[in-house]
Amino acid sequence: MSLIRMLFASILVFAIFAAPGRAGEAAKANREILSDTIRANKKALVAVNLRLTDEEAARFWPVYDRYQQDLAGVQDRLVKVIDDYTASFRNLSDEKAMKLVEDYLAAEADRAKVRRDHLAEFAKTIPGRKVARFYQIENKMDAVVRYDLAATIPVVEE
Repeated sequence: MSLIRMLFASILVFAIFAAPGRAGEAAKANREILSDTIRANKKALVAVNLRLTDEEAARFWPVYDRYQQDLAGVQDRLVKVIDDYTASFRNLSDEKAMKLVEDYLAAEADRAKVRRDHLAEFAKTIPGRKVARFYQIENKMDAVVRYDLAATIPVVEE
């Protein structure tokens, strides 16, 4: 199975387990396992598409691992916001809705900050065109994950 197909299969399974109504410790444990799988496949997908020389790879991967670690904390916060929302969306108060929006926007701002903070580090490890390619790859993978996740999150009812 190609790396892209493995990533999409992982995302699909992740989206199924993230669907509303799938509460409980087993679902959360499955989501954590799938999240780790997605992260591992993401690294493989970056490796295949970035085409680093041995020297570039030796400099790039430690920075990438720190970047992913910092990003994981932000993504975990976002998952908590989504879990909180899906658990309470049917009887969501205005105050709770505003808190969730604030928490979501804070996580998104932190996500952008992590990406910006690591830009200079990446630029020291690989040429600018490869840095741009790396961020393009990241954006494309994020778009797929977000699209699948969005399909599982119900819209607030009026």
